[in-house]
Amino acid sequence: MKRYFGSLSFYRQALMIGVPVMLQSLIQSLVSLVDNFMVAGLGDVKMSGVSIAGQILFVFMVLSNAICAAGGIYMTQFSGAKDRAGMRQALRFKFYLIGAFIALYLLVCFAFPRQILSLMVIGNAEAEAILDAGVEYMRLMGFMGVPFCISVVLATSMREIGQVRVPLVISVIGTLINTGLNWVLIYGNLGAPRLEVRGAAYATLIARFIEMALYVIYVRRNPQPFMGKRGEKLSTDWKLFGGILRRGWLMLFSEVLWVVSETVTTAVYNGRGGADVVSGMSAGWAIVNLLFVSFGGINTATSVIIGKTLGQGQLDEARNQSRWMLSAAVVFGLFMTAMGALVTLLTPLVFGHLSAVAQDICRDLVLLISLYMPLWVYSNVQFSIARAGGDTVMGAVVDGCVTLAVVIPGILLLARLTDWGPVAMYGVLKLTDFAKITVAHLWLKKEKWVKNLTVQAA
Repeated sequence: MKRYFGSLSFYRQALMIGVPVMLQSLIQSLVSLVDNFMVAGLGDVKMSGVSIAGQILFVFMVLSNAICAAGGIYMTQFSGAKDRAGMRQALRFKFYLIGAFIALYLLVCFAFPRQILSLMVIGNAEAEAILDAGVEYMRLMGFMGVPFCISVVLATSMREIGQVRVPLVISVIGTLINTGLNWVLIYGNLGAPRLEVRGAAYATLIARFIEMALYVIYVRRNPQPFMGKRGEKLSTDWKLFGGILRRGWLMLFSEVLWVVSETVTTAVYNGRGGADVVSGMSAGWAIVNLLFVSFGGINTATSVIIGKTLGQGQLDEARNQSRWMLSAAVVFGLFMTAMGALVTLLTPLVFGHLSAVAQDICRDLVLLISLYMPLWVYSNVQFSIARAGGDTVMGAVVDGCVTLAVVIPGILLLARLTDWGPVAMYGVLKLTDFAKITVAHLWLKKEKWVKNLTVQAA
């Protein structure tokens, strides 16, 4: 047992890192749930419009976090080695790459929103009405790009060096503001105009700008090791930048494939009926996100603990920690399955305004995903271990190849050859994750991730 489970002090350290991250994710998921609850009161069509726009925003957020994770591999190891200059280079990498990505996001939101969103409702019986609501929401959300990126770069950098409480506090403040403004602006409470879909967008925008301001104020008043001193000049180490990019581009490639596959499958599901299917799946995902908070916490804990240990040159200790985290993932995953069965009770309480068909789809999706949680928690820890040591090839091979060879062709075949509903299609496709977890297990045994990157970068 001692080989597979660490000491209580080890798991206490993991919880001190992971729990605040999970709480932050939980708060953000609750905001999403409240948003969906309030928008659901406007009916299936308007909720569907916000949902398809939200899918495009989801792509942006996933890729932004992937860019930060690529820089975070080095941020964590440089933190373990107490190399402040290296940490600042990792931060600069994040800002450079994410700044370039913002331009594409703005182009989609402001220049081609209807064309992009129309791909999400091909074959839907109420496509035009859904698109009208989606375009209205998406044009406004384009203004979220800059504040979100600044916040995510600073928040991830703080978490990667073990400072997890401040991002949690700022997230709580943003959540309260977002929720309160939703109530005021969507339905026109407290004398405000009733803005409906636009109200939801305005509430989110205001909250994001306030979050950005709080992060900037905090890091200026409390100098962080990844921030330079006032007046200090630090030239960009382009050799290190290239090294981070060489390791990180495979991670970005893997995330792009994953998010594209999720978007394609969502588009296929949306074509299996009318607005009730779109709103039902959206409602289900809003509830399921309460379960997915576990991923952020356990990923951050794994990356920070193992990354710092590798950065300190303690390779054998890192091997032990990887086994301990994988064992904890099994236990935690089973716990999340039980939690998933309980949260299905939220369906009639939160989404009672939706049609009966939409509520049935929502409940079935939550139950299905609950069963997959042990597998997905374990898989997330596998990928976090590999990335902590800079092995981004595993994710590209394991996740990318299965996505390209099986998931995307599979969903298109199921759509063409069957009349299955969206939940059944999703459940069958995700059986491929058993293959992913097996290949990842064999890959980790090769120990390509057991590297001190700070020595290689010196």
